[in-house]
Amino acid sequence: MKALRVAEQGLKLENMPIPSSEGESLVRVLFSGICNTDLEIVNGYAGFTGTIGHEFVGIVETSPDRPNLIGKRVVGEINAGCGRCELCMTGDPRHCPARTVLGIKGRDGAHAEYLTLPSRNLIAVPDQVPDRDAVFVEPFAAALGILERVSVDGDPRISIIGDGKLGLLCAIALAKRTGQVTLIGKHASKLDIATEFGVETKFVSELSDLESAFDIVIEASGSESGFATALDIIRPRGKIVLKSTFSGKPKWEVWRVVVDEITIVGSRCGRFEPALELMAKEKISFESLVTAEFPIEQGIAAMDKARVKGSLKVLLSF
Repeated sequence: MKALRVAEQGLKLENMPIPSSEGESLVRVLFSGICNTDLEIVNGYAGFTGTIGHEFVGIVETSPDRPNLIGKRVVGEINAGCGRCELCMTGDPRHCPARTVLGIKGRDGAHAEYLTLPSRNLIAVPDQVPDRDAVFVEPFAAALGILERVSVDGDPRISIIGDGKLGLLCAIALAKRTGQVTLIGKHASKLDIATEFGVETKFVSELSDLESAFDIVIEASGSESGFATALDIIRPRGKIVLKSTFSGKPKWEVWRVVVDEITIVGSRCGRFEPALELMAKEKISFESLVTAEFPIEQGIAAMDKARVKGSLKVLLSF
């Protein structure tokens, strides 16, 4: 099979054996989505080598312990836990100390014609959700995962910094749960997408009147300047949620966090089932976020396209 892999020599499209992992299901990938995390892994983030990619929809080819899944379209939770620790026993392996993470940590990923995952990680895709939308389940679940880290009870004023893929998905997800959501960005075309989903928007250049204006700020820009902006617009005793992953070591003004008693929380992965249910119920389409589609044979070109300023989601097809 063909696979897009990171090694010491950099990014390569390689021919690999079809994977086989005892007790795990084999999935034939239909589409995968290139994420900023993939780009950062190429830059050295997480020290990962192997097949990258963690956003996918595919067809189950074999499943030793869940044969009813064979032939079905699925997406897959990216964290594969040990199955034995306290966290795994409660059904949440996202912080299992021994976990592997699809295309990120200790496990080959989804930018390949086939992948393997434990069957407990696989979730059937409802008929109402097309393939190209199903690719977005992982990042949309991550956006909804913010609600596990902060409460939106009482209709707080929420801002999302960054109008890229992640920022847009966070804005769309939160707008489905509460009424005061503002997306802050630099690109009119991207802010227009958010407007289509009922999200209020602001340009970064319009922030002079928003000092201490928000109860919750989501940093999803993937840049150090985004965190500085978050400190400017969060109210005292507000909460900043960090969603970005990048390979650098940011510098920030710790004293402002102390003086204004700001709470800072991280938010990584969300649960797939609530995301899929919401997508099916609301008939959410993410087509406006797709910039381009490439066959896996053009995987290197697809990654280059994803790096181009202004690109949103770039898909790989198989």
